[in-house]
Amino acid sequence: MFNGIKGLTDVAGEIPWEVVVAYYILAPLLVFLIGKKRGTVKSFSTLDWVYIGIGGALGTVWEFYIGTFVDKLVPAGAATYIDPGFWGRMVILMVIVGMVRKTGAGMASLLVFTLLSDQFHYGYGGQPLYFFYEALTYGLFLDLLVSVTGGTLFGLGSKPSKIIAAIEGGLVSLLWALPDPLIYDAFYRPFIYGAVVDWQAVIFKVEAGLAFIWIAGVIGGLVAHRVEKIVQI
Repeated sequence: MFNGIKGLTDVAGEIPWEVVVAYYILAPLLVFLIGKKRGTVKSFSTLDWVYIGIGGALGTVWEFYIGTFVDKLVPAGAATYIDPGFWGRMVILMVIVGMVRKTGAGMASLLVFTLLSDQFHYGYGGQPLYFFYEALTYGLFLDLLVSVTGGTLFGLGSKPSKIIAAIEGGLVSLLWALPDPLIYDAFYRPFIYGAVVDWQAVIFKVEAGLAFIWIAGVIGGLVAHRVEKIVQI
């Protein structure tokens, strides 16, 4: 065992570790290749790092402090489908990545978020696996949008800009619904803790996550679009 990681690869229902490693290698490579072609692979400026640091910090404060309070206001029957803490973090980081508009901003923001969330909430058990998880799923999905759009994400410079911003935010949010059930529940929990995978629960969690998160994604896309326009002034 290393830092609380049991390293189990033969738990019932567990996704093969080779699949996860292949994704962690190939997915970032593809995003950076697209970004290189589209001109979004650039060095971060000092201001970029300030934005990234602020985004990671605000995401932490929202999810574990403000979001925790808001979560209590959600009716018990709706809590499976509605997650204000997680959704708020997503919106905050959409805004930050929309301001930086460089490939890698998403991953860097999630690294800061993970560091701060471990320092003030979780503790460092299971690391460095959670750095990979947060950066190469949630962060990478934001960077994918940066790369594919050539840095003009969330409708920047497009017509009709608000509709495109809403669509892009919705699409990114649907991707954000997938890592928790598919990678955390189906690989990390068995690999680190030895938990048996219940694929019925995993599939239900995917469906529940996809049901309403797009609403937060649309809002995030529109907010990011508005902030981008303000920053450009």
